[in-house]
Amino acid sequence: MSQDTDRTEPAEQRVRRARARRRALGFLATDTAAWVGGFVAAVWTRYEFHPPAGQLSRAAGVGGIAALIYVAVAAVRRLHSGRHPLGSLQEVRGLAGNVATPIAILLIGLLPSADRPVPASTPLIGGSLTLLLMLAARSAYRHRHDLAMRPDVRSATPVLLFGLGDAGQGLLRAMIGDPRGRYLPVGALDDDPDKRNLRFGGVRVLGGRADLAEAVRRTGATTVIFSVASADAALIRQIREATLQTGAAFKVLPPVRELVDHRITVTDVRDVQISDLLGRRQVVGDLPLSGDGLAGLRVLVTGAGGSIGSELCRQVLKTDPGELMMLDRDESALHALQMSLNGRAMLDGPELILADLRDDERVRRIIRERRPDVIFHAAALKHLTLLQRNPGEAVMTNVWGTLSVLDACRDVAKFVNISTDKAADPISVLGYSKRITERLTAHAAGRFPGTFLSVRFGNVLSSRGSVITAFQRQIASGNPLTVTHPDVTRYLMTLEEAVRLVLQAAEIGRDGEALVLDMGAPVRIADLARQMAEQADSLVPIVYTGLRPGEKLHEDLLGTGEVDDRPLHPLISHVTVPALDPLDVGGLDPYDDAEKLIAHLAALCTPASTRPGTIHVPLAR
Repeated sequence: MSQDTDRTEPAEQRVRRARARRRALGFLATDTAAWVGGFVAAVWTRYEFHPPAGQLSRAAGVGGIAALIYVAVAAVRRLHSGRHPLGSLQEVRGLAGNVATPIAILLIGLLPSADRPVPASTPLIGGSLTLLLMLAARSAYRHRHDLAMRPDVRSATPVLLFGLGDAGQGLLRAMIGDPRGRYLPVGALDDDPDKRNLRFGGVRVLGGRADLAEAVRRTGATTVIFSVASADAALIRQIREATLQTGAAFKVLPPVRELVDHRITVTDVRDVQISDLLGRRQVVGDLPLSGDGLAGLRVLVTGAGGSIGSELCRQVLKTDPGELMMLDRDESALHALQMSLNGRAMLDGPELILADLRDDERVRRIIRERRPDVIFHAAALKHLTLLQRNPGEAVMTNVWGTLSVLDACRDVAKFVNISTDKAADPISVLGYSKRITERLTAHAAGRFPGTFLSVRFGNVLSSRGSVITAFQRQIASGNPLTVTHPDVTRYLMTLEEAVRLVLQAAEIGRDGEALVLDMGAPVRIADLARQMAEQADSLVPIVYTGLRPGEKLHEDLLGTGEVDDRPLHPLISHVTVPALDPLDVGGLDPYDDAEKLIAHLAALCTPASTRPGTIHVPLAR
């Protein structure tokens, strides 16, 4: 295979070089003819189409001299300044400069002479005509080239673009520059009145959102691509609804936060996702990262096989860490994670660590032997209703498991505990256990030299067990969508936002505090269910089941007495967390009566709680 490549690659290069030489020779001949023709036309019109005998031949000769000077000037400028893309504004400027030089030289030579071979105005008028002819030739070539680069009208899908800002124009250029592309733009829409009837790349702006149906009918477009990369959800929903009413398909260009690291291409176009339709402001693009905060460091991620943990591993790898260690008790999750990262899953590398946080000695050995610099603690049980019925499991995994990791972190530079908004004024076992982990982390901050902090955020879209995942499965199985209460609201964030906040915390977080992202307005779950039902292929009913024990009607981001302080970034609150002595959690009995255990957990969530307890010895668990 490599030998075939060696044989074909030089041939392809030779073909390209030959094509470039033919193009250069063609423009050289065209430019020479333009000089001669321009000067002849200048003399011919100077004498009102009746020039004296021999005047046209002398004009052609002077035009030839001008062409030689032009070629020399162009060669020198290309040697020192390079060349510009054909048809670009830079090429027009360079061409004008190259033409001006022969004009100036000829004028200097003709003006002092009494016996001029051509009128003194010839270089000026003839040079102007020459420049016009050159530009016309290049414009014709560029137009022919652009037509050849457009997608084949017989196989490409005719599309209508809505939005011709920077992102829309970038997508348009990508479409019309791919002869094998699957989309052929046949029109565009934009609400900016200054863009009406303008043409971008030969594609005309036909109106605004009110003209969508008429534009689809006129152009025959079968797909509308929403290409406003910074639009709000209300506009996306409005254009989507108007598009579907015309019978056309609806696609979107991802939000600008997903496009900042690469040039827009046709492959960026995708189906609309529920996150696009949510009525909330997504702020991840406003959270800057230095990009080198983890470079060269040894990083350990607990719960690496989970939704947040796996995405965190992917993002950490981009920072070029010295070593990435991925710990989870679920071997299948580790297998899937390695497959997603490497495209293969041999499960034989030291980066995968199979361990349970309940095994205190195993956790201590791992951290002592692998010596991580930074730990992202994402391992936890998170299903509220299950933990409400099984509070002992929350104690052993969420509380004691976190304590096992913290106890082994004496030499760790940074520890980031991933918490939840349910830890603010908690009323559930999940909220109690995560609030306790925040307080234990704050206690470690006062004991150890590293930086220990927590990150608190809301429900993560499309994570395992999330409301959207549940709704998707109910729709796929033909079941009704179940919502606890018509007015229940939740703070929602994308997986990207959640992970960006965690990484941001590792950079700017301070000892003992919890960082809380400004997630905008909470989303009504009933509205979310209705939007997903509308996207389904068949009628999907919505059933209200009532709030379950431990569930709130509305979540809080900040608890009672917590101050919304944003000293370092306008979108991130820094909340002071009171420390909790690990001795106090030693009195927890995971096998105690559920109600008594829940009451004990609730008591540990308040700073005033100093309930006595025996020292918890992890080896005795």
